[in-house]
Amino acid sequence: MAEIGPRLYCCYKCKNHVSLHDDIISKTFQGRDGRAFLFSHAMNISVGRREDRNLMTGLHTVADVNCGDCGELLGWKYERAYEPSQKYKEGKFILEKSKIVKDNW
Repeated sequence: MAEIGPRLYCCYKCKNHVSLHDDIISKTFQGRDGRAFLFSHAMNISVGRREDRNLMTGLHTVADVNCGDCGELLGWKYERAYEPSQKYKEGKFILEKSKIVKDNW
């Protein structure tokens, strides 16, 4: 029997692996263009310049996250949360549901 690897999420444009299904913390987030997932880790990405943004849950310092292969904007990384109740997001990644596809499911 063939070895089955981990379930992955990939960039919808170039199929670059960007995160593991097991790294999903929540599926109830909102991105720029609709639903988004909060991940504990992301891979094969580039992280942009930090900037402060007012999001639905208050002021955060975030950095855009792009596919490491094709450069497509996939979401953002939470660098800093100013509200104590939002601190759990620090260092985590938002990937837009419309920008990622499942692989190896």
